[in-house]
Amino acid sequence: MSFPAPRTYPVDPAMSHRRGQTTVRVLDTSGSPLADTDVVVEQRSHSFAFGCIGFDFIGLANDETGGGDGAFGGATAEQAAELTDAWLDVFNTATLPFYWAGFEPERGRPDTERLRRAAEWFAARGVTVKGHPLVWHTLAPHWLLDLDTAEVERVQRDRIRRDVSGFAGLVDTWDAINEVVIMPVFDKEENGITRLCRERGRIATIRMAFEEARAANPSATLVLNDFDMSTAYECLIEGVLEAGIEVDAIGLQSHMHQGYWGEEKTLRILERFARYGLPLHLTESTLLSGELMPPEIVDLNDYQVPSWPSTPEGEARQADEVVRHYRTLLSHPSVATVNYWGLTDAGAWLGAPVGLVRADGTRKPAFDALRGLVKDEWWVAPTTTRTDADGLLTIEGWGGTYGIGPAGGTGSTATVTVEPSGAHALGSTPATNSRTVDVTLP
Repeated sequence: MSFPAPRTYPVDPAMSHRRGQTTVRVLDTSGSPLADTDVVVEQRSHSFAFGCIGFDFIGLANDETGGGDGAFGGATAEQAAELTDAWLDVFNTATLPFYWAGFEPERGRPDTERLRRAAEWFAARGVTVKGHPLVWHTLAPHWLLDLDTAEVERVQRDRIRRDVSGFAGLVDTWDAINEVVIMPVFDKEENGITRLCRERGRIATIRMAFEEARAANPSATLVLNDFDMSTAYECLIEGVLEAGIEVDAIGLQSHMHQGYWGEEKTLRILERFARYGLPLHLTESTLLSGELMPPEIVDLNDYQVPSWPSTPEGEARQADEVVRHYRTLLSHPSVATVNYWGLTDAGAWLGAPVGLVRADGTRKPAFDALRGLVKDEWWVAPTTTRTDADGLLTIEGWGGTYGIGPAGGTGSTATVTVEPSGAHALGSTPATNSRTVDVTLP
């Protein structure tokens, strides 16, 4: 199998591939066109997946007080209540933690209902929910160490089937397996999953994860995720695809604790991984608003400092870099989702000031900068427009849902969908908007 580098849709800084148009015929209740009539059009949602972790909201969704444990984020339920509006104002996709050590610290007693209530809390607010991860050597439960390798594989398979089938319809996107490049050679701590991967091999371990998850929920989107952006990950992906394993998306982590990658490096990475013809999920993006981690640190987990504050200078830099990063990512048609790894500094990974909101709940400039893209520049605010003599009008904007209602704000509204004109995956066919959608207004 060969992997050429198709360029059906070139990188477009104007992001025209994210936009589309739909022709709408507005009718009255008798079915006659409403000619030369003022109506109000407004965007209601984005089709693009603007994601963020939802860890901090688990306690809130379960009517708990205080903070959760370390596996589920650091904000208290009270803090999360104050953050809800900000989160929902920008993001439409939530990643929830299914780290096995925190989800099932005692064998046979998973935290299913607590996570289910959290997923339902997000779903009730129109948010798509993703699970992370099904297989990972870090945060594997300690009780796996008491099992031989065959039993580790058996319980891992059982875990995948149980959770993917149990959450089907509520959580339909999963990081099926996480950080396999390093998995068999990971030496920071002994764990059952590294032993399994070392003995079975990377490809066999990936096959196990994807095939079990696929059997449990055939309609799920399953992601192969890694932080390793070297050619080792490319070689792994090629081996996986050559082995016939069905991967739905390639996950790319971008924890930029040592500094923003910059546009050129980011686009080089996107081009290298886009050549496989699969959607790219930027699964874990972070940018700092404080002092950067020293460049000589190889494993980010090795950098431990007693305090890592956000600074005014760092916050100005973060706001600028957030805008540049999102513009760069969305300019590439293969990018299907961007997931920011943490709304708040409270309980952030490594204690780093990566949040868009400070630990005290106040918003950093980066929050306003990102919101300015998602809900202003890339959004259609309520706009009065007029139908033509045939009752027709054209809605043009970013892919998503739009409401149409009578001018003046009285009466019911109708909802239509605008499909983006480009495609997320290189080599796929662009959407067309040849049909006319009929909507009825009083």
